[in-house]
Amino acid sequence: MSERIDLAALPHDFLWGTATAAYQIEGAVAEDGRTPSIWDTFSHTPGKVANGDTGDVACDHYHRWREDIGLMRQLGVNAYRLSVAWPRVVPGGTGPVNPKGLAFYDELVDALLEAGITPSVTLYHWDLPQVLQDRGGWPERDTAFALAEYASAVATRLGDRVKLWATLNEPSCSAWIGHLEGKMAPGWTDLTAAVRASVHLLLGHGLAAQAIRAAAPGAQVGIVNNLSTVHAATDRPEDIAAARRHDGHVNRWWLDPVHGRGFPADMVETYGVELPLYAGDLTTIATSLDWLGLNYYFPAYVADAPDAPAPYLRAVRREGVPRTGMDWEIDASGIETLLLRLTEDYGARKIYVTENGSAFPDAVRPDGGIDDPERQDYLERHLAACASAARKGAPLAGYFAWSLLDNFEWAYGYDKRFGLVHVDYRTQVRTIKGSGHRYADLVRVHRGQTRRAA
Repeated sequence: MSERIDLAALPHDFLWGTATAAYQIEGAVAEDGRTPSIWDTFSHTPGKVANGDTGDVACDHYHRWREDIGLMRQLGVNAYRLSVAWPRVVPGGTGPVNPKGLAFYDELVDALLEAGITPSVTLYHWDLPQVLQDRGGWPERDTAFALAEYASAVATRLGDRVKLWATLNEPSCSAWIGHLEGKMAPGWTDLTAAVRASVHLLLGHGLAAQAIRAAAPGAQVGIVNNLSTVHAATDRPEDIAAARRHDGHVNRWWLDPVHGRGFPADMVETYGVELPLYAGDLTTIATSLDWLGLNYYFPAYVADAPDAPAPYLRAVRREGVPRTGMDWEIDASGIETLLLRLTEDYGARKIYVTENGSAFPDAVRPDGGIDDPERQDYLERHLAACASAARKGAPLAGYFAWSLLDNFEWAYGYDKRFGLVHVDYRTQVRTIKGSGHRYADLVRVHRGQTRRAA
């Protein structure tokens, strides 16, 4: 792509950030009072994660976080999206707070602010305490109230300094991949449980949003969804209908309820599962949002598959198109399409791209440097699409590259590397990749453009 990218449409106070998640980077899974999460259990179950990898050590961020803040400073970012580990803060899932667990995040937040980096805190990034799973997990209503209790504890401690809060990260993955497809923790394949989990995740979101605001007046609260543009594989009516169902499954099911529209009727019919809703739940789920978080990675092409489980479709892999090391199709226009959809269809007042990035095999040069031109190109194209959406009216307020560090990539283990910074997992040595240096360049370009415009 051209060396010059016009980023001037992005606001002058744009947040340039990187993102991580607690279980993917922290390690120290049994230190200072932390108890197991469902991902500890899942990753230690044979056959669930590539190579038998676990997050036991990961990037050892729990001990190396000062070094990691130093890397952020080298990248020139002014924001950092992190998640808090629920089992580190509330080891019993509910009840007493672990002082050492909260102290870790307290110190981290202070150091970020001292470095001029705005912390954006996600409360739930998939690491449900195993003790709550043992009581039924997300298919049980009580888990939503447990999330709110935990949210209150964290916001009470950090809310005087943290202003940006996300209740949930990608609840679709928790519900569908974790409870329907079985490819993520807790590893279930039960449609009824998955639908119940989806409702309770969103109920938990609403309750947590209210709890954050009660504990930290002035907090800016949002939710982070992983969305895709959806296309029919052919112009057959059956495939067009399948595309509509997939859009309901990955997009509308998660967007409509939090915007006061209830759960999409066509998808309720498709799933055929009675929703576990009580009086007032839909109002709680639709608690007002200050911002929306968009995670975008790839488009979806689908075909009708009546013999498949609900939603009765199959993904279609298109040949001859560029793909990442995850075998995900690359389509930068999709991020612009989704930003405009959130703006025009859902009336978003503020949007953050909370995750966007790519995995490719990284080759370390003899001198220790890492050239990753494919990741650089991916980054540039998607940022150009973000700027285009902003020019067309999308209220885009920030971009968080996924990820700061190579890390434990869930069921893919350590094989897939998304980081702007390379991690040697044997030595824990960090090395900024070419894409990290390019990101720093783009941050400087934008700041220069906005200064000239001022």
